Amino acid sequence: MSQFPQTMTAIGFEAPGGPEVLQAQTRPVPRPGHGEILVAVAAAGINRPDVLQRQGGYAPPPGASDIPGLEIAGTVVACGDGATRFALGDKVCGLVAGGGYAQFAVVHESNALPVPAGLSLIEAAATPETYFTVWTNVFLRGRLQAGESFMVHGGTSGIGTTAIQLAKAFGATVLATAGSEDKCRACRDLGADHAINYREQDFVAAAKAATGGRGVDLILDMVGGDYINRNYDAAAESGRIVQIAFLNGPKVEADFRRLMMKRLTHTGSTLRPRSISEKAAIAADLHEKVWPLIEAGGCKPVIHATFPLAEAAAGHRLMESNAHIGKIVLTL
Repeated sequence: MSQFPQTMTAIGFEAPGGPEVLQAQTRPVPRPGHGEILVAVAAAGINRPDVLQRQGGYAPPPGASDIPGLEIAGTVVACGDGATRFALGDKVCGLVAGGGYAQFAVVHESNALPVPAGLSLIEAAATPETYFTVWTNVFLRGRLQAGESFMVHGGTSGIGTTAIQLAKAFGATVLATAGSEDKCRACRDLGADHAINYREQDFVAAAKAATGGRGVDLILDMVGGDYINRNYDAAAESGRIVQIAFLNGPKVEADFRRLMMKRLTHTGSTLRPRSISEKAAIAADLHEKVWPLIEAGGCKPVIHATFPLAEAAAGHRLMESNAHIGKIVLTL
């Protein structure tokens, strides 16, 4: 580590608030611990949890960096004791519990993956958070099978664009909700069989029409609020609903009779607080089952905009505007 600078530029904030609280700070360069690698960051994805953290609503898990940023891509420049999976100079992308908005970041080698052939470092930085989230919630927890119907709310978000592509690639009939005709068109361009403009259509009625009245086998929801009851209506008998966020709030009065009578499963998960070993298992699955698909051109991160690291506040403003289609990435 002696050949590296002792300090680096990172984006942090002194107190919660709007995007303007994000400021460039001088921080110590982190040292890789046992099993960890140090990455010279080329790009870092912006995600909703970063916005929540900045607003004071999502504290880092114990031991994690307070610097925002959950996914990175760059070059391995140092390896901690016991870290043998990657060599110096390797191009990697990785899932971190914090610390991504910085010139250097540490990641456990088991939570890092080689940059898929054909992807730029910017595209690779837009991959870990969304692909880990979609894989664990749609395919592991949600148990999506070929031939089933799948609906994702927020189809043009980073999660949504990833979910559409992966669900379609693995043989599902895909429905997506979005808030404009342009966004619905983008969903269809990514492979959605049905795109529902929730501002103009009742997504429950549209979902039932698209499935011949049967309802949807699996719903991925990041909206919550009044969508919870409506998801119960839109789901097929023995359908599954996976909750990953609550943009409309986590509290609602629900009629659970439909849960019982339709034999529904409503589950959910978070990713950031999960253990290194749990994330490592997801990474191994992705490397085996999804990385070849990416390298064959079967799916790809959708990049809406990039901003220099120093303009992280502008990236957060764009995310909060909901005007984006796909991912927003910081570059270094």
